[in-house]
Amino acid sequence: MIDFFFAPTPNGLKVKLFLEEAELAHRIVPVSLSRGEQYKPDFVRISPNSRIPAIVDYAPAGGGGPLPIFESGAILLYLAEKAGRFMPTSARARLEVMQWLFWQVGGLGPMAGQIGHFNVFAPEKVPYAIERYTREVHRLYGVLDRRLAGRDYIVDDFSIADMAAYPWIVPHAPHGQMLEDFPDLKRWFETMRDRPGTRAAYDGVVDVYADTKRTLTDAERRVLFGRVAEASA
Repeated sequence: MIDFFFAPTPNGLKVKLFLEEAELAHRIVPVSLSRGEQYKPDFVRISPNSRIPAIVDYAPAGGGGPLPIFESGAILLYLAEKAGRFMPTSARARLEVMQWLFWQVGGLGPMAGQIGHFNVFAPEKVPYAIERYTREVHRLYGVLDRRLAGRDYIVDDFSIADMAAYPWIVPHAPHGQMLEDFPDLKRWFETMRDRPGTRAAYDGVVDVYADTKRTLTDAERRVLFGRVAEASA
């Protein structure tokens, strides 16, 4: 059994996609980010960065006691190895999947997260930031669009690279992007959207951008965006 600490952000949905596709037994443990549950000591022991997703595997690959894992990319790699699925066996193809996984973790996710913040959640409009991150996400969409030309999936067969990227494309509208500008990306997006595992992963999930007109309270804003480093014990 796997405990899956989850909130419906793109990073959380990456791991939810894997668990649904692989049909791995798991228990969802909701984490309310606006209430600061990610900073509770019990959760920080599992996820030192106070971010979701995180898992605890009670039957880890290789045996031993319960295994906590944080960081979405590391979780996807671990689960792919554990399940023996969604990761190629040949060295060259494995490297391709890892490159595209790290491209999402280091590029698409952070840049899309920034435009999401400045376009949706920031208390005031900052035109330079909005233009900067809208343009960079547009560039990254172009990278993925070119990669998908002539391919059904990012590395030919469906893999954790696709699971990592898809949830960051779902909020394309609040991120200032139009899928019509990227025909191969749009085709892949629709293929991903229609997979049974994707439908199961998103069933009942509330889009974090859905209620963009709601004003965050000062307390919520401090919890979500106002934390600073804490002194070591």
